[in-house]
Amino acid sequence: MISNFPKGNSWGLPDHLYQYQGFWFAPLFLQGVMLAQQQFEAQPTNIILCSAPRTGTAWLKSLTFATITRTSYDDSTTPLLFKMPHDVVPFMELDHAHFSANRHLGIPLLATHASYSFLPASIIDSGCKIIYICRDPKDTFVSMYHILTRYAKSQNTQPIELDEAVELFCEGVSWYGPYWDRVLGYWNARLEHPDKFIFLKYEEMNEDIVLYLKKLAEFMGCPFSSEEQQKGVPEKIVKMCSFENLSNLEVNKSGKHREGQGNLGIENKIYFRKGKVEDWKNYLTPKMATRLDQITQQKLSSSGLSLN
Repeated sequence: MISNFPKGNSWGLPDHLYQYQGFWFAPLFLQGVMLAQQQFEAQPTNIILCSAPRTGTAWLKSLTFATITRTSYDDSTTPLLFKMPHDVVPFMELDHAHFSANRHLGIPLLATHASYSFLPASIIDSGCKIIYICRDPKDTFVSMYHILTRYAKSQNTQPIELDEAVELFCEGVSWYGPYWDRVLGYWNARLEHPDKFIFLKYEEMNEDIVLYLKKLAEFMGCPFSSEEQQKGVPEKIVKMCSFENLSNLEVNKSGKHREGQGNLGIENKIYFRKGKVEDWKNYLTPKMATRLDQITQQKLSSSGLSLN
């Protein structure tokens, strides 16, 4: 069925992107989304981490995982020391069938890149809590371009040029794109269900990570006690989950994510690039940046949301 959907340029990678209900997917991920819609049974205690690719997913996974499991582990025993963030928080599109094992361990976290309209009905109907993180589209694009370029080279394929990738991103042809449409989907859903949503911006989190970690802990139902705050537990978690620390762990320098799963296998180090705000200034021409900003303003003009 998927092969009959409209096809799009996959930025130089072997598989096409396929358009389904207004969004673009790699075929395996579209298959995973469709299966999850049919099969995944959410529980009210589940917490769903939602994000577009390259908007802080690994960071959000590590922060929430470390916070929820802090009574079981500390910064010297946490699984984050020997597993990458994508391996400690399962991915709905690929792992939903095995998610019950994590639930039995008391870890209610599940992640997805899917837009709000693609979430399984059980997530909405059960009243799951949803944490969404977004990022300036310019930094999102640059980070996406670089990871796909590095992945293409690892597969011995030729990545596309930056200007061609900008054009595709602006047209919405990117993994789980159009980027602006998916951000708006979660933004509008958050307005409808404010008690079940926390909507985060990558740039604002970077300005005061401890403050936002405390908000996350409160939202997830595991707030830091006065004693924990006096002992600096939030600060320790922030330090442990920092880009500098995670990117220098041996597992994230030399390990491989989804090894043995064909094209899904990818070196962990490819996921860790810079983690910087406004890194786009080092890559985009003024014309490229202006075009992305204009689309952002146009798409979000009546929403009350600002991304740049």
